[in-house]
Amino acid sequence: MKFSLCIGAYPDKDVIYHLEKIKEHGFHGLEYYNWWDLDLIKVAQEQDRIGVGIIATCTRFFNLVDSNYRNEYIHHLQATIDACHILGTKKIITQTGNVIEGISREEQRNAMVETLKQCAILCEQADVTLEVEPLNGLVDHPGHFLQRSDEAVEIIDRVDSPSIKLVFDVYHQQVTEGNVIRNAINYRDRISHYHIADNPGRKQPGTGELNYINILKAIKDTGYDGYVGLECGYTVDTDSALARFKEEILEKVPL
Repeated sequence: MKFSLCIGAYPDKDVIYHLEKIKEHGFHGLEYYNWWDLDLIKVAQEQDRIGVGIIATCTRFFNLVDSNYRNEYIHHLQATIDACHILGTKKIITQTGNVIEGISREEQRNAMVETLKQCAILCEQADVTLEVEPLNGLVDHPGHFLQRSDEAVEIIDRVDSPSIKLVFDVYHQQVTEGNVIRNAINYRDRISHYHIADNPGRKQPGTGELNYINILKAIKDTGYDGYVGLECGYTVDTDSALARFKEEILEKVPL
């Protein structure tokens, strides 16, 4: 498995600082969400110099459940794909938007499927993966449409494209549904990459109720060799937290 940090791991530090720190810690990439804030050519040059780069970013516009926004969503996805081409980034994360009151859940799922089918054509041509991310509505994202992993998998299966996958965020799925090891394994074929943080608090692994030694072992045992992103806050300074994560968790997981 490969490990990535997310922008904000070092508060008030820029993308280059994060990349340097990732290299220093022996990790493998950065997730930087707002690509449109970057000087893309400069960052691409710095990635080459440092030896690690941005492995995932986000779509600039989030709304998959309302078909009225389909053209706008696809337009912004194409711009994101163009940015990924400059950065060498292969993963694009998307959320779904909030539930639309007065419209059936099935109709909103159908809108998602149709939009994602059109997105799949662009993503397949560009050799990038569009990753749909369920978010919990209990603590962090009230009203978000897609929250459960089983519903996300149903939608992805209906789209039926190798370029449309799932981000399995262990923190969000623990809050929403629990049962994280079974779901993380059972849905492995639809998962593009994982996010991790502990619960409660969404801080670094090892600070809450989740047994990340067992979780990461279970994921590794499936043969997964992709990215696991630390999308979390930190209870101590970031360097100390990462050193502890490597010593107390990663050293006990045969990678």
